[in-house]
Amino acid sequence: MGLSEFKDWVASFVSPKQFNYSALPENGSQEETRRRVPTWANRHRSVLRVAAVALVLAVIGTFAINFTRRPSKRHSCDYVKSGFQCETAVSHSWGQYAPYYSVPSEIPNDIPKGCEVTFAQILSRHGARDPTEGKSLSYAKLIDNIHSNVTRYEKHYHFIKDYKYTLGADQLTVFGQQQLVNSGIKFYKRYEKIARNVSPFVRSAGQQRVVDSAVNWTQGFHQARLADKKAKFPDAYPYEPVILPEEDGFNNTLSPMTCTAFEEGPDTGNAAQMIWVDTFVPAIAERVNKNLAGANLSNSDIIHLMDICPFETVANVDGHLSPFCGLFTKDEWHSFDYYQSLGKWYGYTNGSPLGPTQGVGFVNELIARLTGQPVADATSTNSTLDSSRKSFPLDSILYADFSHDNDMSGVFGAMGLYNATEPLSNTTKASPRKSGGYAASWVVPFAARMYVEKMQCKGTEEEFVRVLINDRVIPLQNCDVDELGRCTLSKYVDSLSFARQGGHWDLCYE
Repeated sequence: MGLSEFKDWVASFVSPKQFNYSALPENGSQEETRRRVPTWANRHRSVLRVAAVALVLAVIGTFAINFTRRPSKRHSCDYVKSGFQCETAVSHSWGQYAPYYSVPSEIPNDIPKGCEVTFAQILSRHGARDPTEGKSLSYAKLIDNIHSNVTRYEKHYHFIKDYKYTLGADQLTVFGQQQLVNSGIKFYKRYEKIARNVSPFVRSAGQQRVVDSAVNWTQGFHQARLADKKAKFPDAYPYEPVILPEEDGFNNTLSPMTCTAFEEGPDTGNAAQMIWVDTFVPAIAERVNKNLAGANLSNSDIIHLMDICPFETVANVDGHLSPFCGLFTKDEWHSFDYYQSLGKWYGYTNGSPLGPTQGVGFVNELIARLTGQPVADATSTNSTLDSSRKSFPLDSILYADFSHDNDMSGVFGAMGLYNATEPLSNTTKASPRKSGGYAASWVVPFAARMYVEKMQCKGTEEEFVRVLINDRVIPLQNCDVDELGRCTLSKYVDSLSFARQGGHWDLCYE
């Protein structure tokens, strides 16, 4: 397939196929295995009549053990509870292209004893997808150039000689759709005491992969509810999402596009990344070019070659790692993760002059939901939708919103979640722990999720608020936070003064 034909093929990706999904078990017991598989005894009765009891047990045990090993040829790397768990030293360092995984938390993230959750909100990124159309075309061109120019492929690079680029563009992969099913199941199980009694209110940004992610999440939520013997029925499934169009001029807090100075301003994230690229990529390029004689790959080519690793991985239905991943060392992947973190930090969150302002509208909607009061905002909110109890109810206790990584980065900035993180250096990398918990892979991977929970605890009159990002408790700022990372509702709302005052929205049109 030539590059021009490939371009037409990529452009044909409009909507994904629909699938029915179910969660994979965290672990399979031998007892469950025996129930699924016809026993050796049923198929060899005549033999068993003359066999000793010990032999029978040994044979049955052998079959059970062998069967439990068989699924290893087709096991998923993604789990409901812990997320992506294959070759974590590498796969947890892919920036925003990493599949969601449970991030370590210094503060226990379970519901504290003596407390009951009274409100839960998830803000989720869509699941794993194919590259964007522009990136997919660039990756295809890179592979085409390698095939045209390379005269010798060394040992660990030989697979590239016969590799065919077949990734699509923009839409969820099957793996990505299952991620969101798993996310819905996990959310239900965490908040089952309230989830079994009410249906979630769901909203989605308008791009197809985001809408599909919302629907997949509701499938998982409903699946978990069906399995809960204490759940009340009937419920409102299917939970039809309110869809906010991603169009110029449409106020959309899940994907704002109306701040002109931000949309048309300089790419501050890319500028920070390019300095770091000049630091860490040249040594990689020298090695790769030695192993691909004639390729003459540039620094940007190396970044694209690294990009292909996670995209090929999530294109596999079970998330098995691509051979491209093995071309780079663990330390090089850490540098890649830091490269992606610089792009998010300086492009969309605290390091961007107007990045956090893009998240102000959503934060003011969150305040309205937490307090049960009408939305007070003059930035990216849609007053028509937010004034309607049908499109923006204030009496629900379960909310689910679906968005993109860049937009979530702005929300986190507006909430001040990473205000304790020092500005990231663009010449020396730091680990997520040394960066106050900030890294693109820790914050906005595929299927990332923020939980905002409100809880009532024994011995206290006022409810507490707590925030978790990918299972990591984020200690709240400027509101007398306690040892569990929480603040009282009133003090938490007071601490969100940046959002309540409109951020820097006045600078959007200067």
